[in-house]
Formats: sequence, structure tokens, C-alpha cells
Amino acid sequence: MGRSRQLFYEVQRFPLRRAAVALAIPPCGMVGLLIWQVVLGHPWGKQPLSNGNIIGWTVFLWIVYFRLITVRMVTEVRDAELVVSLRGLWRARHILLEDIRSVETITYHPERDYGGYGIRTGRFGKAYVASGQRGVRLKLVKGGTVIVGSQRPEELADILRSSATRIRTGACEESAGQT
Repeated sequence: MGRSRQLFYEVQRFPLRRAAVALAIPPCGMVGLLIWQVVLGHPWGKQPLSNGNIIGWTVFLWIVYFRLITVRMVTEVRDAELVVSLRGLWRARHILLEDIRSVETITYHPERDYGGYGIRTGRFGKAYVASGQRGVRLKLVKGGTVIVGSQRPEELADILRSSATRIRTGACEESAGQT
């Protein structure tokens, strides 16, 4: 089976000003410990870590730090599905377009409505928010609401509406042809 056609593609970065500083505290602390113990030769504490462990933990924490600050939210609409993923954390949500009942563009406040950025659950349903204050609200056929943040919400909403309608009418025509 061939690959599905990509109808929409958007990559969003997370706002990391304050978070990047907070996330950098552990690896910077380990660099300080590394300098104190390994470079200057002063053991830290009554039972200090070995120099190899300090070097290993420092490298590990910097790798984790750089991984976390490079996470991106990627929104794709393909022929039959919407895929929202957090690239770098291996999380993806696949929503079949035939499962979408309605689509509308919305404006929201990420901190107030969802408690911040990322994959969130709030009073308005499950939200995938990376940056900005705009997105689309999807109401699903089986119940439930999903909010997908976007810098181009009108374009995303139009593509989702037209693709979901095309799939539903195609499915109706197929089932009518089988009777």
C-alpha cells in the first residue's frame, strides 16, 4: 500500500524562555560538581561519587536537557487521519478523519485554560498546545473534544472539514453501492 498524501504540515516550537533556564539547573549543577571534584580535586561530601560517575551523570543530564529543549509539536493531516505528535518524546495521537463530527477555530489562553503547554487535559477536553493562543476544536463522533493548537488554524480547519466530508460522503457512496 502506498503512502498517504500529506494535506497539511506544521511544526511549532514550545516557548522555552523560563523553562529552558529551569531545565538547565541540574546539568549546570553537575558541571559545577565536576569542576570542584574532578578538575580541582576536592571530593564532594562524606561518600563522594567517583570521578567517572560525575562525568557520566554530567553528560547524561546535558543529553536530556538538549533533548527536552528540542521537542517540537508536529501537526499533519493525511488522506485519512490527523496526526499530532511531540517529536522528540515519541508521542503521537492519530485521529481518523471519519471520527471527526465538527471542526471550529478557537482562541484560548494556554495557562488559564489548560495549565500550560504540551499534552493537557482541561475542562474543554484534551489539548495539544505548543505556542500561541489559537487552534481548532474537534468534536468527535464517539464523544469527546480535542483541541489542536496551530499558527494557521483557519487553514487547518478548512482542510479537516473538507477531508472529513469527502471521507464521509465516499463511505456513504460505497455502502449505498453495496446494497
